[in-house]
Amino acid sequence: MGLYAAWDPQWLFRFAHLPLQNHPQIFACLGMVVGLYGIVYLEVARVPERGWPLVAVGLTGKLLGPIGLAGLILSGQWPIATIVLCLSNDLIWWIPFALYLKDAWRFFYQDIQPDIARLREYAAPRAG
Repeated sequence: MGLYAAWDPQWLFRFAHLPLQNHPQIFACLGMVVGLYGIVYLEVARVPERGWPLVAVGLTGKLLGPIGLAGLILSGQWPIATIVLCLSNDLIWWIPFALYLKDAWRFFYQDIQPDIARLREYAAPRAG
């Protein structure tokens, strides 16, 4: 959906019968950024035991996006038809991302243990 938004940045506005944007480049740029997330997720698939922080950021965005859209819909600024944006870009990813994070957390936690030990050692009061 992100790459399509870069290609046709007015699609959502036509679909939801909203006025077309004066600056569709903004929506096109957002589409490009969302499309580039695919590269990040490809890296997570390549090295799944190290992807926890990347997917955590992705899931955070996929939670905040619908919250922002809900505000626009509830305030009457955007019609309910715009929910298609969150259905196709956000909501369908909640369960897979959450399951991945649950499984990957132990790898991430094991990986940072030496760093935590060094921080504790550094922060410990010195006898002397």
